[in-house]
Amino acid sequence: MIDFNTFSLDNGLRVIVHEDPNVQIAVVNLLYDVGSKDEDPEFTGLAHLFEHLMFGGSRNVDRYDEQLQKAGGENNAFTSPDITNYYMTLPAQNIETGFWLESDRMLGLSFDPKVLEVQRSVVIEEFKQRYLNQPYGDVWMKLRPLAYHDHPYRWPTIGKDIDHIEKVTMEDVKSFFYKYYVPNNATLVVAGNIKLDKVKGQVEKWFGSIPSQERPLRSLPMERKQAEKRRLTVESNVPMDALYMTFHMPGRFSEDYQAADLLSDVLGRDKSSRLYKKLVREDKLFNTINAHVTGSIDPGLLVISGKLNQGIHIAQAEQAVWQVIDELKMNRVTEKELIKVKNQAESTLLFAEVEILNRAVSLAMASLSGDINTVNREVDKIRNVTSDSVTRTFDELLTPANASVLHYLSENN
Repeated sequence: MIDFNTFSLDNGLRVIVHEDPNVQIAVVNLLYDVGSKDEDPEFTGLAHLFEHLMFGGSRNVDRYDEQLQKAGGENNAFTSPDITNYYMTLPAQNIETGFWLESDRMLGLSFDPKVLEVQRSVVIEEFKQRYLNQPYGDVWMKLRPLAYHDHPYRWPTIGKDIDHIEKVTMEDVKSFFYKYYVPNNATLVVAGNIKLDKVKGQVEKWFGSIPSQERPLRSLPMERKQAEKRRLTVESNVPMDALYMTFHMPGRFSEDYQAADLLSDVLGRDKSSRLYKKLVREDKLFNTINAHVTGSIDPGLLVISGKLNQGIHIAQAEQAVWQVIDELKMNRVTEKELIKVKNQAESTLLFAEVEILNRAVSLAMASLSGDINTVNREVDKIRNVTSDSVTRTFDELLTPANASVLHYLSENN
């Protein structure tokens, strides 16, 4: 159970406070409700670029990291298709340093052309290293547009193409910032050895004067129901053939999300899963295989992926996966299997919440559902999944018509 209190400033900034006197640190987590799904399809990668630009100096602070380190703090950030999240940990007595730094960034960046050029180069190099020059690095650049034809999940967070980042101007940066990086498009979570009343005064002091803007209206195209299996075959300089299969599934806050998540665990969470036991241990078709869900807010994907053993044809490997799926259809998920994956999911969730930072991020994410207390219902949602709900989810999701299949072949074979 994560206890919390909430309040909002007049400028629309939503604030969540989680007090924990058992730790000596404080967490300042600032979530902006903007991700790569909010970008223009012909001009992608801006949300991720901003993850970098926000550390390049703000209106009154030239060196963000240096000032935070002086206060004994550490920080990082991440971007997803749904959000951009900035977080820091620091000694609780120095929390105002965190408020000062984050409020100054929200007030305005330095908008220094040199910073833009440096961070543009960093992102382009990251694009090359992680997506173009790494084995299987471009998998999601292939899979996303194969699985999504309408929704902006069809491009990766870093962007569709290097060209999109290369052509970003300072005017583009300013426009994006003042559209999305505003108090009424943000949720601030303050957690740790702090007191609600004191935090209220400090947050008002540092954030209260930042002007709000008209909140951007999000109107995204929803993905049409997939009607037939999609296929793509590529060849690249990778060590072994690989198989990727995706199936459309409900979004993170859907009632059926947990059933789909647990179904993926039954299929391929670990070495006791059905896919691993049959296709790695018994038939020795795959070197590795697993299943997971993307966990996105809008309808996401259940993903099966595996690397093949030498000498195994990829068509044979894919057919073997379908046979495991057919076997699961004939012999449904057993109560023993379901209890096991439910216990695993619950323990993973509870173990993560030991860390105060994880609790802060969970609270921020839960706020996007419209009901922050959903963070405290996760365990019950897992426990309430039944064999019948898993069966229904299986029948709806794991069909050939709902599948997008990528054969990623080694050109050395």
